[in-house]
Amino acid sequence: MKKSVAVLLVLLSLTSFAQSKLSLQPAPPNAELFAPGIISTGFNERDFALSPDGAELYYTLQSPQGIFQTILYMKKDGKGNWSSPQVAPFAGMYSDLEPAFSPDGKKLFFSSNRPVSGDKPKDFDIWVVERQGGGWSAPKNLGAPVNTGEDEFYPSVARNGNLYYTAQYKNGVGKEDIFLAHYDKGRYADPVALDTGVNSKAYEFNAYVSPDESIILFTSYGRKDDKGRGDLYMSVKDASGHWLPAVNLAAINSNKLDYCPFISPDGSTLFFTSERINIPSSFTGTAATVSHLKALFTSPQNGGGDLYWINFEALRKQLPPAYQKQ
Repeated sequence: MKKSVAVLLVLLSLTSFAQSKLSLQPAPPNAELFAPGIISTGFNERDFALSPDGAELYYTLQSPQGIFQTILYMKKDGKGNWSSPQVAPFAGMYSDLEPAFSPDGKKLFFSSNRPVSGDKPKDFDIWVVERQGGGWSAPKNLGAPVNTGEDEFYPSVARNGNLYYTAQYKNGVGKEDIFLAHYDKGRYADPVALDTGVNSKAYEFNAYVSPDESIILFTSYGRKDDKGRGDLYMSVKDASGHWLPAVNLAAINSNKLDYCPFISPDGSTLFFTSERINIPSSFTGTAATVSHLKALFTSPQNGGGDLYWINFEALRKQLPPAYQKQ
């Protein structure tokens, strides 16, 4: 058995014990761990996607050091009860991550290093599965001009089919950028980097774009107001359709990596991933015990990825007037 698969099976066997007492409402006014013990478990969880009807959610479970990652999902039954996390039916063999629904819920996009042919992993491309009966079709590679010999990550799809994603291309603005591939008559146009309201000379990655393309949230690393390893930023479009200079979402950012934003389909809740740590650097008075340390090291906020959530409308009220809900 391959090492990455063995590690995955161990993680899943532990995750499956979590009770599925999951609630998506109401979101807290301040950022808190989302679904501790169910989704945020002390392993490395990241990314989040909720179906438009609110009945399915998808996220990524990642091994230490990112050697292997796969997409998990949970489904709500007619009584409102959620299933335990399971590997998505199209995932589990190659590194799959960053799921994103189309606004109509008929497609699910994700990034993967699965091969187009054969069985040898390749660079990361953007793939899509489509609704087929009660499940999903076989994954389809989007192909050129979206996918190239470089890596493509973190898809986000607008209502009109326009695709936003992360890449490091030579024609970019900075070291890593958010690109847009316009969609028209079933085809994608050549991708273009977003303007400097979003992209900078630093790193920009993992963008969520609202279905009407009026809001974008993303992570940037290396800006002057960055608190640590990468902060979440937000921009909105002005009357002429240009992105305003992005503002740091200081109320939710930490001195660790904060990334992978997603806004619920009803616009009420922001989900994001953070690698913040809540482990003391020393133990005064009483020395740490083995059992205490093991509990700390295998619980959420141990420096791996955890899912957080916050009331998005409450967060926007703390931003400059142009960025608040109009």
